[in-house]
Amino acid sequence: MVPEGFSRVAAVDCGTNSIRLLVADVNPATGELLELDRRMTIVRLGQDVDRTGRLAPEALERTFAACREYAEVIRELGPGKVRFVATSASRDASNRDEFVRGVVDILGVEPEVISGEQEAEFSFTGATKELTGRDDLARPYLVVDIGGGSTEFVVGEEHVRAARSVDVGCVRMTERHLVQDGAVTDPPTEEQIAAMRADIERALDLAEETVPLREARTLVGLAGSVTTVSAIAQDLPEYDSERIHHSRISRAKVREITEWLLHSTHAERAAVASMHPGRVDVIAAGALVLLSIMDRIDAEEVVVSEHDILDGIAWSVA
Repeated sequence: MVPEGFSRVAAVDCGTNSIRLLVADVNPATGELLELDRRMTIVRLGQDVDRTGRLAPEALERTFAACREYAEVIRELGPGKVRFVATSASRDASNRDEFVRGVVDILGVEPEVISGEQEAEFSFTGATKELTGRDDLARPYLVVDIGGGSTEFVVGEEHVRAARSVDVGCVRMTERHLVQDGAVTDPPTEEQIAAMRADIERALDLAEETVPLREARTLVGLAGSVTTVSAIAQDLPEYDSERIHHSRISRAKVREITEWLLHSTHAERAAVASMHPGRVDVIAAGALVLLSIMDRIDAEEVVVSEHDILDGIAWSVA
């Protein structure tokens, strides 16, 4: 039964590294979101897109397999509306029509390949809707969504004031700087790390052309790289969304974790209890993006949110 005043919706967010589903009952009048099912699958849709400009056949098949699983959940829970949003990898690919056809066949909805600006709007809404009224978090907020292919920067109070998407994400940075002879260097060399840092700094310069990053009073960090850093900082025995959501991690701790990740081996990272296997090779790049942002705006801490673009998509449907 859907509670009175609520409507049941499904949101799918298909990014460069992962695809995620949220089915929830939402009440736009009260700002309540009752989660019924939230799940994530690492599909690495953006595999080699930076190099080839195309979605790889095996990446498409992994994504379609996850869509088939999600179709079952959607059938069982019966939301009134479904919205499927696709981000960076499918925006960049020359064979995106193949991706669209596959999703329509499986889920019956057409994926909307949204712009980086729309992505930012959804991320901001999802991350900040429940922070309203908290007097321990000063505004404006800077919401950063560190994805696989791109990072979104959004500054705003209740609504977005300025937003920018730049092409630095954990998968893109790893493939561009940390891969040699088809494999991730284990561990990376100082030269590789320096080149990646320089690339991230250039992207931050680009973001600052349109988004007043340094005006932010509270930094809110989203997506798997940030939540994984939080899990490591708290030394969690397993990934725990409740412990991670709205945790606050100091810049000193983010620096310590980033340095360790950059100089660790694959086996050492894989041994971290809270680490998703699909993040082992890309987490160091994601953590470095986060640390670079904190250094740039002189943020003493990051507020970690498990609610992000997926929740923003759900609100947009409602």
